[in-house]
Amino acid sequence: MKRRARGLTLIEVLVTVSIIILLMSIAVPGLKTVQDASRGARCSANLRQLGTAALTYASNNNDRMPAAILFIGESTGLRTVCWDTEQLPDGSVRPGPMWTYSDAPTRGNGELLQCPAFDGPSTFGGDLNWGYNYNTSYIGAEGRFPEMSPDGHWLDGWSVARAGIPPSQHRRPETTALLGDAGWKGGANKFMRSPSAIVEGDLGIAYSGGQAFRHRGCSHAVFLDGHVTPCDRCCEGELATPQLLEDVMGYPANGFLSEDDSVYDPR
Repeated sequence: MKRRARGLTLIEVLVTVSIIILLMSIAVPGLKTVQDASRGARCSANLRQLGTAALTYASNNNDRMPAAILFIGESTGLRTVCWDTEQLPDGSVRPGPMWTYSDAPTRGNGELLQCPAFDGPSTFGGDLNWGYNYNTSYIGAEGRFPEMSPDGHWLDGWSVARAGIPPSQHRRPETTALLGDAGWKGGANKFMRSPSAIVEGDLGIAYSGGQAFRHRGCSHAVFLDGHVTPCDRCCEGELATPQLLEDVMGYPANGFLSEDDSVYDPR
């Protein structure tokens, strides 16, 4: 006599489903950890290449690091040259110094400049927002808008820029941050600032130029000697106030790499 195949009982189905759910609860966090580690590795590789590009630029430009930002007047309007991209008068964007001096100057859509763990809006005009920033307080020159000289000539670009500290004067390259994960309450920023605001003279500007601790509580930075390291100490800054931390910086998701300027000033 042919026996009928026995189906699963309700209890057996429930046990099977419970086992599957348990296995998924174990596997999903592990998968997220692997994904986070992969993003962190890609971020570190990007920053390492950008650091190399900055130093290559300096070696080819008379001991001068790339400018953080310059404004250049042209017949068609204002051209904004930043460390990563240039914004032309017609609103279009093209590679800037570090992108141009990298191993992938024009390939793709700027993957080298994109932190894989960042996805947010631009906070600099119509520019792209990569999620990285550049030491503007001490390393990169910062230009002013074009202005008229006493003799009636327009001054722009490097001629009206606050100069950064050149490589020949860097005394602590192994402890000075060059670029890193950018973060403030509005998203990201292109210009890394130090907490003392000695250069800027404006704490609001300084606290909007913080670092993002988005890689499992760490913020990646490439230093002047070329090494990249995750920093897990999120600092408020020695001049912090509740308003600056909460309304400008977005602490503790974002912060500084040191309480004073020791990680930013290469002298």
